[in-house]
Amino acid sequence: MKEIKAYVHRSRIADVIAALKDNPAWGGARGGRRHNLAVYVVKGSLLPLDSDEQHYSIDLGDEVVNEYKLELLCEDSEVEALSAALMDAARTGQAVAGWITVIDVVSATPIH
Repeated sequence: MKEIKAYVHRSRIADVIAALKDNPAWGGARGGRRHNLAVYVVKGSLLPLDSDEQHYSIDLGDEVVNEYKLELLCEDSEVEALSAALMDAARTGQAVAGWITVIDVVSATPIH
């Protein structure tokens, strides 16, 4: 099992979530297994797309960009398809428009 984490611009988050939900690896068109998705607003260091996206954080003492962090668990066989869907939907035209990381999960126990 893997955990995929992605950091994307706020202007791309709705398209990223829609792309994941439409992806067959997610269970999209065929109505298969659904994944849990967690989404957080984080203060990050991506290059801003425009001046509205960047602001100064008094707590951090620096300019930051509000970005979104997504986390989801998936089977090893689903990583490539879900990562590709994330990458395609998160594109902004910048050289670096975010990050996708994949981490091995040692244990994941459902709560019933």
